Amino acid sequence: MIRLRPFNELGGARHGWLDTKHHFSFANYYDPERLHWGELRVWNDDTIAPQTGFPPHSHRDMEIITYVREGAITHQDSLGNKGRTEAGDVQVMSAGTGITHSEYNLEETETRIFQIWIIPNATGLPPTWGSKPFPKGDRAGGFVTLASGDPAEDGALPIQADARVVAATLNDGQEAVYELAPGRKAYLVPAQGRVRVNGVLAEAGDGLAIDDETRLTVSAEADSEVVLVDVV
Repeated sequence: MIRLRPFNELGGARHGWLDTKHHFSFANYYDPERLHWGELRVWNDDTIAPQTGFPPHSHRDMEIITYVREGAITHQDSLGNKGRTEAGDVQVMSAGTGITHSEYNLEETETRIFQIWIIPNATGLPPTWGSKPFPKGDRAGGFVTLASGDPAEDGALPIQADARVVAATLNDGQEAVYELAPGRKAYLVPAQGRVRVNGVLAEAGDGLAIDDETRLTVSAEADSEVVLVDVV
């Protein structure tokens, strides 16, 4: 089954420096029907104004994946990590026992990100942070794993969850297939473009909540970029 969550029906808020949309209940947006999707707890679509961002704040016991759609985000945390992640690239933070970090758009243009939170396998794990470039050309026409809880997936950023974050870039008319193991769920959002997933149309920013499907055929009806989370 595939359920469409149109972008214009998502929760969200405008804070001047931040325009945010929430696929699931978050902050002041609450919908009892959209608390989570399996172990996927948060999917926020954030547009951050130039020279602004999230000041230092703390997290614990959550896997936080940031997918940069446009611009760049600069991270700094209480572990001493600092890094700038550009469009198309990914950073992951395992909050574990606790971490304080800031996220700023230090660019001259808007930055757009997906921020994805996944419930970890266990609480009280050591906090970590990492980032990695994932050139869009390397995932042209098919899915590439960006982050995974499976240590056997070489090249993916590690997370402490039974989950996988994948992405694909498709030209108009291309198809990509993703195999979903029985009993698992997926949530897919086009970062840009327009796709059909097993016949269900999704425009940029729409969410597709997927379960009881084992083979997903993603057909691009425009040049598209899609991000998918595979969870229990």
